Amino acid sequence: MKRREFIRTAAAVGAAAISFDKLQAAVNSSTVAIETAPDLVAVMGGEPAQMLERGLKELGGISKFVKNGHNVVIKPNIGWDKAPEMAANTNPELIRALVEQCFKAGAKKVTVFDHTCDNWQKCYENSGIKAAAEAAGAVLAPGNDESYYKEVNIPDGVQLKSAKIHRSLLEADVWFNVPVLKNHGGAKMSIAMKNYMGIVWDRKYFHANDLQQCIADLCLFHKKPALNIIDAYRCMRKNGPQGRSLSDTSLLKALIVSSDIVAADTAAVGLFNQVETMDIKEVGHIAIGENFRLGTQNLGKLNVKRIKLN
Repeated sequence: MKRREFIRTAAAVGAAAISFDKLQAAVNSSTVAIETAPDLVAVMGGEPAQMLERGLKELGGISKFVKNGHNVVIKPNIGWDKAPEMAANTNPELIRALVEQCFKAGAKKVTVFDHTCDNWQKCYENSGIKAAAEAAGAVLAPGNDESYYKEVNIPDGVQLKSAKIHRSLLEADVWFNVPVLKNHGGAKMSIAMKNYMGIVWDRKYFHANDLQQCIADLCLFHKKPALNIIDAYRCMRKNGPQGRSLSDTSLLKALIVSSDIVAADTAAVGLFNQVETMDIKEVGHIAIGENFRLGTQNLGKLNVKRIKLN
């Protein structure tokens, strides 16, 4: 397979675009096309809304997941007081497009929230997500007070036997897990499984009691997302989870969508490895998730649909 050179969007910031050939390799080029709906869709080469629309279409459309009158929750990563180009948070245009898709399918209400690390109001505003979500008609719910959370049992967890989960998610008919693809100093990678940490109140417990195990334990929470939609339009390849400068990011223009959270994270790590080296074995929560039967790392067993838009 011929390797193409990375296209730099700006030499000053060192941001690179990844070739479609490499995306194919990242999500396993041995998969074959079949008529059934794919298990995982990888889209490349478009803008966030365009890639989302195509990815959802391949999976049967948004109406397969959102029904008329549904109360929908969208959980992006909005953890940091950073501008969109830093890729510390989920791309706001992706969130806008997903909110619009949900209302198009007949959603009664769409709520967007995260338990942020920095000041929640600054995170919501400076990430661009507040403006984008509200422009599409969504409600922004804060996550900065313990009263917003309710204790939920996780009986099969190893380290984490219970957690306080945000009430908006508990009350939702359906929810979407929408992380950004990025490096993380503690967890090694912050993708779909790690994004669950923003639905709980007490994150300090995770860091003090085997972070990788606790991340996987939390994913045993009974209310699974309808889809994991991984924003890889721009990824943070180093110095995560906040980043230091634009040179920490790479422009990938990609999106990974799957209901299989382990497969989604596995494919995302493969994609990440085209711009920065990361041994998936270091991202321990992914293997633990597979052992929990939350999904598979063996992408060759799945029907993977790869799409190039431009």
